[in-house]
Amino acid sequence: MTKFEKCYKIYVIKDDLGEINMKNEETKRERFVRVAESRTNKILNMVQLLGNCSNASTYEYSTEDIEKIFNAIDFELKEAKKKFNKVDSKKGSKFTLN
Repeated sequence: MTKFEKCYKIYVIKDDLGEINMKNEETKRERFVRVAESRTNKILNMVQLLGNCSNASTYEYSTEDIEKIFNAIDFELKEAKKKFNKVDSKKGSKFTLN
């Protein structure tokens, strides 16, 4: 299976004259799964590479450096998660004055 075929469902359709038309369709769900899996795997790989920086015989770092790095990562993770939670919270929320 080629990279292109992995990304799209390919439909072969014959029109009234018997000519073959190729139609590429990808649902929103399929696109989400494809993009989210790819991006998540890239992030996980980068986190693993960051862990390689912990080798004290190769690198010199302070406790403050580590705190700054992981605070920045934690902050961005929380921001990304908020974006997903906004979608869920809007669906069932109702306005009240109480």
